[in-house]
Amino acid sequence: MLRVLKPLSGLSPKQQSIGQLQSRYRYRRHPKNDGGGGGVWKTEEKKDGYLQLHKSKGQHLLTNQRILDSIVRKSAIKPTDTVLEIGPGTGNLTLKLLEAAQRVVAVELDKRMVEVLQKRVAESGVQDRLTVICKDALKAEFPPFDLVVANIPYGISSPLVAKLVYGARPFRSATLLLQKEFARRLLAKPGDSEFNRLAVNVNLVADVEFFMDVSKREFVPSPKVDSSVVIIRPKAEIPNVDLNEWWAFTKACFCKKNKTLGATFKQKKKVMELLGMSKLAGSNGDSKDYISGTDNDDDEGESDEEEFSPSPCSEMGASSFKEKLMGVLKSSDFEDKRPSKLSNEELLHLLALFNQAGIYFHDQSKSRNAENESLTVAYS
Repeated sequence: MLRVLKPLSGLSPKQQSIGQLQSRYRYRRHPKNDGGGGGVWKTEEKKDGYLQLHKSKGQHLLTNQRILDSIVRKSAIKPTDTVLEIGPGTGNLTLKLLEAAQRVVAVELDKRMVEVLQKRVAESGVQDRLTVICKDALKAEFPPFDLVVANIPYGISSPLVAKLVYGARPFRSATLLLQKEFARRLLAKPGDSEFNRLAVNVNLVADVEFFMDVSKREFVPSPKVDSSVVIIRPKAEIPNVDLNEWWAFTKACFCKKNKTLGATFKQKKKVMELLGMSKLAGSNGDSKDYISGTDNDDDEGESDEEEFSPSPCSEMGASSFKEKLMGVLKSSDFEDKRPSKLSNEELLHLLALFNQAGIYFHDQSKSRNAENESLTVAYS
């Protein structure tokens, strides 16, 4: 458990810069047992009041000033920028962002954190440049912003990255502190063991750069894993592809990323799914499973011979459609290739060949909101 000691003696808040204000807070463990595996630190509002930090909610405060400064410098913030910060906690990063940017928009769900954040910023005298949105970041509508700089809760990393890169708000870059394992998956390239649907979908519209690793010891309370800082920069030009069709296609390929495409698309269940989808294309039919919340990026789980009982008519149609699928794969030498080793350019080419043959992965008659859909597309 943690206690924030009373401000160090010295200049009054009005006489101190934000950087000096930040240094007035020190953390130490408090002997009271909170029984929750989180942390407790004392607030200045109440001498005997404690604010509990929950590890389960991703409430880990980065306290290393050198690392905070490095993140802000690497973000290349301009004095005229509006910076979006998600999960500001008690404001360790927020205060530094306010030194560099014209305005900071902080999205924080925990009202207790918001109170502490607003108090600290008010002491600096720049509260007029901070806008706080007390909502779930995945549900909140973001106002216009230039950059994202954030230490985001681990639990929402995938849907939040998807919301940013596929969202309606344009931005210059996003500097994000993420769980190290997640960052490695985001940075993975074709052929890497970590290569997955998340990397494929993000790489379609953005470039991802590794910046630095951050030890778990730099956080209060300390998480169980290390973190990494990555920078995501939206691409100026993206391929001319229907996003719903692309997301559904990558789902179909990466559910078994280490199987050959021929083996994946020979499965009876997969053949019937695609046959039904292709029949729906251009009709008013309803297809429900466009993009699932989770996918398996391994070769376990779904069997090639799952329980399946097609009618004689559908059996005939499936057989013909299967030949069509295999024909596309063979004609372009994709039958023996594995999704885990294919580049986005190769995947885009294969999708175009399927579509040209009248094979679709998404109901083309259905209009879906891309920003809402992006909340689940990145899962893999």
